[in-house]
Amino acid sequence: MDFGHILTAMVTPFNQKGLIDVEKTKSLIDHLIANGTDALVVAGTTGESPTLSTQEKLELFQLCVDYVNHRVPVIAGTGSNNTQASIELTKAATDIGVDGIMLVVPYYNKPSQEGMYEHFKKIAESTKLPVMLYNVPGRTGSHLAVETTIALAKVPNIVSIKEASGDLEQMAAIVSATDSDFRLYTGDDANTLPAMAIGAHGVVSVAAHVIGNEMQEMITFFQSGSVNEAGKCHRTLLPIMKAMFLAPNPTCIKYALNTIGIQVGGVRLPLTPLKVSQEHEVKKLLQKS
Repeated sequence: MDFGHILTAMVTPFNQKGLIDVEKTKSLIDHLIANGTDALVVAGTTGESPTLSTQEKLELFQLCVDYVNHRVPVIAGTGSNNTQASIELTKAATDIGVDGIMLVVPYYNKPSQEGMYEHFKKIAESTKLPVMLYNVPGRTGSHLAVETTIALAKVPNIVSIKEASGDLEQMAAIVSATDSDFRLYTGDDANTLPAMAIGAHGVVSVAAHVIGNEMQEMITFFQSGSVNEAGKCHRTLLPIMKAMFLAPNPTCIKYALNTIGIQVGGVRLPLTPLKVSQEHEVKKLLQKS
């Protein structure tokens, strides 16, 4: 399945009590679809998945499936470092009606490459949905090797990877050794254009919450052969892409959304709000964009 070029890793809106806010979530979905999002990734890192209970994840999946109503694909983050728990959550998400599954590399317990292969294969076998792998060694403490990704790409419904290692050589090796219908997405906004230049299909994005249409314009220029124009877009957008990570994600992007009038509330502990100096920096860059 082709999820498109810009997949937004959606924040989870909270109310003043820190609970999922249904109406704010609906407003956010409408905003994202109107502003360049090809697909929604729900309950991923940017969605504060470590602080969401299993029940909250299921309620969020159901809310998004119902409200999106097939306008764009909804991809559910069901991965963890517990294979059986991930299988159970994946089956539940499948029953709810999501369009795809994203599975993060197991964190903390540091499995071998063989262990990662078996982990992903067993979860993928529990669903008929397309599966996206998610390699983010900076967060998990484990790194999915090129060879393991290539082997997993042979599993029929493992169709893509969010490669958030930042390693362009690794991305190029994966693209070169997998079938053309296996999609590689960078997990770093700032790498969108460089990654696409070596064969990536797009990005699982944080910044698309606020500059989705502008990122789509950059991709359109690139695909049409207007490389210089794409490069200009990249250079223009780069400061705001970088600013979204002045503090632990999704603190900056939630502040940015609230600033532009898309109310999503704050972050849950252990994350904390931006410092005043960080707020000023984010606001300044938003005003320039």
